[in-house]
Amino acid sequence: MSAPSDPNPYYKDPNSAPPQPGAPVPPFPYQMPPQGGWPAYPPGYAPPPRTNGLAIAAMVLGIVWIYWIGSILALIFGYKARKQIRERNESGGGMATAGIVLGWVGVGTATLFLLGGLISYISS
Repeated sequence: MSAPSDPNPYYKDPNSAPPQPGAPVPPFPYQMPPQGGWPAYPPGYAPPPRTNGLAIAAMVLGIVWIYWIGSILALIFGYKARKQIRERNESGGGMATAGIVLGWVGVGTATLFLLGGLISYISS
């Protein structure tokens, strides 16, 4: 009976000679089997629609106001976003509506301030 040439292929004797170039390398003992990976979305489910960037900008500008110029930009971006959302089937309709509402609130507030200032100027 002959003894196996290498009883443990994963053990390397520190006193042994280095392996020759091109020598076969034993496989790693605990190698994982190849994985196919998960699909991006389960079958039957579509990816969520993209959120319209103008809708986000309209909502942010409606919140910030920036000396009421932001309110006017919120109105412009909000109405453009609603049109794009209908055409492109995107999401963000609620943010566009919020930007429009906040834009009108800002325009109304600016109008009241201007009328109040005008009335106080005329009456003095």
